[in-house]
Amino acid sequence: MVELSDGTVPAATVGRLPYYLRALRDLAAEGVALTSSTELAERSGVSSAQLRKDLSYLGSFGTRGVGYDVESLASYITVALGLETEHRLAIVGIGNLGHALANYSGYATRGFQVVALLDASPDVVGTRVAGVTVEHVRGVAEVIQRERVTMVVLALPGHVAQDVADAVVATGVREILSFAPVALQVPDDVVVRSVDVGGELQILAFHAATRAAAV
Repeated sequence: MVELSDGTVPAATVGRLPYYLRALRDLAAEGVALTSSTELAERSGVSSAQLRKDLSYLGSFGTRGVGYDVESLASYITVALGLETEHRLAIVGIGNLGHALANYSGYATRGFQVVALLDASPDVVGTRVAGVTVEHVRGVAEVIQRERVTMVVLALPGHVAQDVADAVVATGVREILSFAPVALQVPDDVVVRSVDVGGELQILAFHAATRAAAV
């Protein structure tokens, strides 16, 4: 989290920073050196006003009539997101979703490395996925310590997610990304980001129903 003189960056702003960084990296790859707030906002899916407000929490950027220096702003946001050093990930639960997450090709370019995979199934433990040998989840504490894991991804059924989360938290890991369809109970100093695919689809269903009712 980025610490400011008057507090912390709002959570909603932090949630948009990765989109700004992705847009800036795309611009850099295209050979663009300077960009306007309008262009960067459009590529990020936000309004220009929202973009400028979000960046104002981080500092003073851009020059009127000139725009933003793409490389400089991308570098600053990279540091603000804590991506100047590589984060070491462990994925727990190597089913279909876990396989997909382990094989995701974008980790390296975003500052992450998958260093451990864990599961409880004897059909999975001992196999290799994305170049990493799957280990038994009962050894999660030892694996996290050995591999210097800094973040854990849970791709587990809801009924086992809390027990595994408790074991992970006990190792000292304080950042968890959970795909489990359950609200995890963790200490106040632990940050859990939950991805509930079913819940997101239900929200889309609500909007679809609302639109249909208005016709």
